[in-house]
Amino acid sequence: MDLTLYVKFFFGLLAIINPVGLLPVFVSLTSHQTDAERNQTAKVANLSVVVILLCTMVAGQYILDLFSISLSAFRIAGGSLIAIIAMSMLQGKLSEVKRNKEEDREASAMESVAVVPLALPLMAGPGAISSVIVFAAEHGGWLNISGMTLTVLLFGMLSYGLFKMATAINKLLGKTGINVITRLMGLLMLSIGIEVMAAGLKGLFPTLLG
Repeated sequence: MDLTLYVKFFFGLLAIINPVGLLPVFVSLTSHQTDAERNQTAKVANLSVVVILLCTMVAGQYILDLFSISLSAFRIAGGSLIAIIAMSMLQGKLSEVKRNKEEDREASAMESVAVVPLALPLMAGPGAISSVIVFAAEHGGWLNISGMTLTVLLFGMLSYGLFKMATAINKLLGKTGINVITRLMGLLMLSIGIEVMAAGLKGLFPTLLG
């Protein structure tokens, strides 16, 4: 079991989902809730993210096979999507790939925001899902799947801890501090997206790229 592989996977999830950058959104969506209700929302949202990512991890290759999509083609598509989201993060804001104005208006009228829009699409959005599918397809076998499962669970616990302290962290970092972290995560995420696209291009055009 290669631990560096799972460290890379963990930090990839951290950059793509960016739970710190989502804290102001979480505080805004749960502003009408009590502390107990906010903690319950955080728990349900992060549990939902873990379930979505684990299901994606197991079913991803079958979905690609079902639609006859090669891993290389999906790498290019997924890498492009990750890069688009990263470009918005470099400007200190959420990409409309994750959330648009219509979804903002719908979310403001919802009683429960844990699963939609928090877990899906804000956290386990297209970028995170495509990243997990690519990673699982590249590193198959039950040993790697078990290691990735533990990594996703660890990420879920970390993210839940951050959400529980959302109000305090939001006040401590402020808008500027959170934007700085979001931009750093965006830079890492852009690098991941370019790397994934490069691997996809190499797979589709091996002769062209040597």
